[in-house]
Amino acid sequence: MKNKTNYHTHSNFSDGSAEPEEYIKEAIRQGFSSLGFSEHSVLPFENTFALQPGTESAYISEIRRLQQVYQGQVQILLALEADYIPGVSVGFAGLKASFGLDYIIGSVHLVKNNHNDILWFIDGPRRETYDNGLNELFGGDIRKGVTAYWHQLNQMIERETFDIVGHLDKIKMHNQGRWFSEEEGWYIDLVNETISLIADHSLIVEVNTRGLYKGRSESLFPGEYILRKLRESNVRVTLSSDAHQPHELSLWFDEAKAILKNCGFNELSIFSHGKWDDQSIDFYWPHTS
Repeated sequence: MKNKTNYHTHSNFSDGSAEPEEYIKEAIRQGFSSLGFSEHSVLPFENTFALQPGTESAYISEIRRLQQVYQGQVQILLALEADYIPGVSVGFAGLKASFGLDYIIGSVHLVKNNHNDILWFIDGPRRETYDNGLNELFGGDIRKGVTAYWHQLNQMIERETFDIVGHLDKIKMHNQGRWFSEEEGWYIDLVNETISLIADHSLIVEVNTRGLYKGRSESLFPGEYILRKLRESNVRVTLSSDAHQPHELSLWFDEAKAILKNCGFNELSIFSHGKWDDQSIDFYWPHTS
């Protein structure tokens, strides 16, 4: 039996555009076997992208309801994309236990500078936000800012309990060849250190297509150098689109599958019966419109 899955999905409970049921209907139309909802976890400050305080119960209840409604048609999973900010975010293991989650994606979107309480937002649609944050927090020193990002990822890997590393090299998205090269030795050293930690902690790395289909990146998150190093380190990967709209559920999956095979991957990690199993990449359905 062939599979088509997406484990990184945002509905209007966080920064997605539609109600969860609309994503489910589209997943069924495309022949998905599994769809995981992964809203951004609550953060203790005002923002426009995460679950708002007090909405967690409504989110959980709605996904549980939809699991019953669509039972037998598609496996619906309940998850969170948990943001890691040292000294700010809530422990991941507690989130998983208290909400009964199937899995957690651990991600870094906001980079902390230990000298103040301001955070560098590296995501979102505006390149100016990235540039302004770099200048304000790190004095325009890209090496210092990028190093802080990778070290924060490392700290998350070492301190938290979770399943999937989200969009591993997201720091490159608004760089677009302007501030640094991914081929520089200092950058490669940071990448390799993180890959070693991922392998040591037996984490799954998400191969995220959103940067490509949104036109914000020239490569997958993570790019091909990292994918090859992950393969050499026997790190498992899963494929997701980081969908914020129903039609985005499997965008660029054909292309990503070809890139993964070219980088030496023959299997993808699939969530089945409460655990992660590996399945031949050739049994993963291509995109159908």
